[in-house]
Amino acid sequence: MTIKTILVTGATGLLGNNLVREALAQGFNVKAMVRNIAKAQRQFKDLPQIEFVEFDMFNIKKLDYDFAGIDALFHTAAFFRDSYKGGTHWQELYETNVIGTKMLLQKAYDKGVRNYVHISSIAVLDRFKNRASTEKDLANINNVDDYYRSKILSDREVNEFASKHPDLNYRFVLPGWMHGPGDLGPTSAGQMVTDFLKKNIPAIPPGEFSLVDARDVAKIAILSLEKGRQGERYLAAGWSLKMQELLMKLEKLSGTKAPTFKAPIPMLFLMAYIGEIGARLFKKPALISIASLKLLIREQGVMNFDHTKTRTELGFEFRSVDETLRDEIAWIRANFL
Repeated sequence: MTIKTILVTGATGLLGNNLVREALAQGFNVKAMVRNIAKAQRQFKDLPQIEFVEFDMFNIKKLDYDFAGIDALFHTAAFFRDSYKGGTHWQELYETNVIGTKMLLQKAYDKGVRNYVHISSIAVLDRFKNRASTEKDLANINNVDDYYRSKILSDREVNEFASKHPDLNYRFVLPGWMHGPGDLGPTSAGQMVTDFLKKNIPAIPPGEFSLVDARDVAKIAILSLEKGRQGERYLAAGWSLKMQELLMKLEKLSGTKAPTFKAPIPMLFLMAYIGEIGARLFKKPALISIASLKLLIREQGVMNFDHTKTRTELGFEFRSVDETLRDEIAWIRANFL
């Protein structure tokens, strides 16, 4: 399999822009699908060799792109951030993550693209208190929130399409909570670190995460196509740590004092309900939404993932959390503070 030119959707996102940079560093020709070319040109001003394709996944039915010369499609674009900012967003989640994936894959296939890497999520996996989750532990769609449900359905669309088109060479990559430099959005990760550096986190909220560097996910995505097996899932969840551990690492690496007060759950729910009301009245995202809080509580003690398959089949080892956070802090300070 010879891959020379790739197309990356969601190329200005945290993962997308790091995937573009990693692919270029490895010698691939890269075309970047972006919502706004002016923004993309600012973000990639140091990489003039990129060709931009302007398109919004919200309008997937209007996509009229010939995919000429594309050897592989890496689909990173997804509706995510706003789904945890208060309110209900099922329609946007479904249309972008589920229908958008289905139609993008069909359009690319019809134009001759046969290599496809789908950026999924650890959201599609079940969790356990007594053992680590593997790629085989698929979650029950009836036990998850709307974002998780959209990712499960998105994966199902890919598998259903592949079952009808056996010549599609496809892989799934399942990232954890991505951090790292280049988070222009920012994502919830970048916003949390920015809030920490601004001393806008007054107390320690509940939470446990599987934190991964977006640059590592980018490497795994490329390796999955080069070394992985047809139709397989590859975990890219990184390292498990609690919120208090994360805040202490940020304090050590940044010099900014971490909070020491642990926020009581009832107080957080009160803040979330008030935030949801404010979000509806003033059209601004809630500082913490009910959906976000429920997710933090639900995932305590079950954020452990087995990367044996990723290590043995792809030969990959994750960088340290400290390296990720150190580079993220430096990037945020240079770009936002």
